[in-house]
Amino acid sequence: MGVEEVAIRAAKRAGALLRDRFGSPGKVSSKGDEGIVTELDLAADRLIKEEIWGAFPKHGILSEESPEAKGQEPRRWIIDPLDGTTNYSHSFPHFSVSIGYEENGVVTFGVVYDPMRDELFTAKPGRGAHLNGGRIKVSSTADIQNSILAFDFPRVMASPGADVFKSFAALTKRARALRTIGSAALELCYVACGRIEGYWNYRFHSWDAAAGSLILKEAGGRITDLKGGPFTLESTQCVASNGLIHDAILKGIA
Repeated sequence: MGVEEVAIRAAKRAGALLRDRFGSPGKVSSKGDEGIVTELDLAADRLIKEEIWGAFPKHGILSEESPEAKGQEPRRWIIDPLDGTTNYSHSFPHFSVSIGYEENGVVTFGVVYDPMRDELFTAKPGRGAHLNGGRIKVSSTADIQNSILAFDFPRVMASPGADVFKSFAALTKRARALRTIGSAALELCYVACGRIEGYWNYRFHSWDAAAGSLILKEAGGRITDLKGGPFTLESTQCVASNGLIHDAILKGIA
């Protein structure tokens, strides 16, 4: 199997495991400011690695749930085996599996799988973004007043007068509606397929972004840091949008 087939197979197998065990997450442990981890995060992590290393034993893997494994080639897989762990631990059916494949520092394939809706988002550079095989593109809504926005921020930032609340208040007055749903990879895909117009996050990681940012860009969207600067997998914050309301979001959170 090639890279795309392995990525999709791994995402679907991990997703099936999570779906079958939904409502029974097993032991839940704290990761401090980084949230929590369940037994199913770790089980999905092992399954995905088995799939990848079974096909490409020399490739490296960076996962949210385990130390990075350096490979013998300039090829790396960046995975979040369960994006939306808090949701999953509370039987809230919004979570995903995210897998990005990187060659020489460039993500060349991304897949995000929502097992509860059986929705598979994929993208390759220059080939567009797809949902279950059908081409997707961002919303054509050009004004923030008619836009739905989503956002995420860690609880550690939720202090009185914090920037996240100032941004929330500013954009609540301007957007049609705001949502916080709890799976960064899916939120990027929701912007990509036009379900929401924008998304911002105050604490972002490479495993949140590797697949979703490629899917978003291939769907015609835009992603930057919180000041409108270039976004990379090392960026720790992001603003993502359909491009048409991007500057309005940046202004609202400035």
